[in-house]
Amino acid sequence: MKTYLYTADQVRQIDQLVINEYGVPGLVLMRRAAEATIEVALARWPKLTRVAVYCGSGNNAGDGYIVAGLLANRGITVKVVTVGDVTKLGADAGAALDFCRASEAEIVDYHAVGDVELVVDALLGTGINGLVRESYGKAIESINDSGKPVLSVDIPSGLSVDSGEVLGSAVRASVTVTFIARKRGLYTGRGPAFTGKIEYANLDVPPNAIHPTNIQLLDVERCIIEIPPREPDAHKTKFGHVLVVGGDLGMGGAVIMAADAALRSGAGLVSVATRQENATALLSRRPEVMVKGVSGGSDLQRMIARATHIVLGPGLGSGDWSRWLFKEVMLAGKPGVMDADALNILAERPQATDGWVLTPHPGEASRLLEGDDSLDRFSTLNTIQQRYCGVVLLKGAGTLITDGSLTSLCPYGNPGMASAGMGDVLSGIIGGLLAQGMTPYAAAQTGVVLHAYAADRLASELGQRGLLATDIIPVVRELVR
Repeated sequence: MKTYLYTADQVRQIDQLVINEYGVPGLVLMRRAAEATIEVALARWPKLTRVAVYCGSGNNAGDGYIVAGLLANRGITVKVVTVGDVTKLGADAGAALDFCRASEAEIVDYHAVGDVELVVDALLGTGINGLVRESYGKAIESINDSGKPVLSVDIPSGLSVDSGEVLGSAVRASVTVTFIARKRGLYTGRGPAFTGKIEYANLDVPPNAIHPTNIQLLDVERCIIEIPPREPDAHKTKFGHVLVVGGDLGMGGAVIMAADAALRSGAGLVSVATRQENATALLSRRPEVMVKGVSGGSDLQRMIARATHIVLGPGLGSGDWSRWLFKEVMLAGKPGVMDADALNILAERPQATDGWVLTPHPGEASRLLEGDDSLDRFSTLNTIQQRYCGVVLLKGAGTLITDGSLTSLCPYGNPGMASAGMGDVLSGIIGGLLAQGMTPYAAAQTGVVLHAYAADRLASELGQRGLLATDIIPVVRELVR
């Protein structure tokens, strides 16, 4: 079953549909949200005795007030910290406050967390727009400085539901319990750094009330089964011929890693067009690769002609040799993957790249958009695709992929991947999948999931620090087999 991601506006529409068309009162949804929150809290912290609940002045506060009342009714000592004007609470949130007042919870209006075992964050929900106001900012600072575990209700306060941006300041949660629909800002941008572990509760909302969106959360098993099976009588030419182009002087390792990854992800044949100085090292590491030093048009053109797909950019550089390679490859009209220096050259002279998968990191994305440093990753992704066509894969926490109509998000990956060569390996994996017959969009999805999931597996076994790009390649092979 596919999992979809939603904007704040889409979630509000679902809320209204459930309340108005399906007859589920808003206060009932609040009660269900509070019960789901408590279930998660007690499962993770089963011996809770003292809790602080921070509540604002919106519907998110209503969830928090009921959490506080229910915990107090269980005999847990609860301090409720109110921020904002409670007279502005809507009817349902006001009723939740009355419920809390009738319990043994203590309601105060100062920001000190105090001696508690857990902080529940119900300050700001999906309705926030613009930067966090000063009073809320002080409460958020108090929570973050407390050193206590934090459970955020629906979304960490101050985090944008739509983009994953921090709106001035945001709560750093240990756990986030999100309701009804999964919000896209939890999974990309700064989101993963602030949400902690994400728990999802649908609050028994009727399935027909939640419609698919055009943004899908990827799943490793669903992606792997998309890799085409092999017939018993298959031969190497059935699985394509990837040509890796790049490796200027001093950067030969990039093409070596990309070529190795293309082979290990299943390409039938892999060639490398690079500087002659790189040939010995590449053949020593991977004799299965066909490598040639190129400096003239005829050699390169013959290699391009034999290839089915091209990986252009690993270690390409930006000099005259690099620009000649780029020009020759683009004139040939072959499909493939474009990364690294190839993207920087493309940014200087924009052109359509139909048939290609572009794989920029945020810095390269900014150059492709002439210096636009927007923090909204979805907007950046879509603008690049509209300008350059093809499939665009925007790397980073919560990597995004789009073909212009559908978008997907990779929930895997970890900070250990912030090391040299990771992009070269990813480009090689995607190139190998393209060569086996996958569409550019499917190859990009599967490639990024294999890459990130392999890194997560290694990090869980060996830790994140010291993770190398080449460590990932053997694990990718295990996954694709």
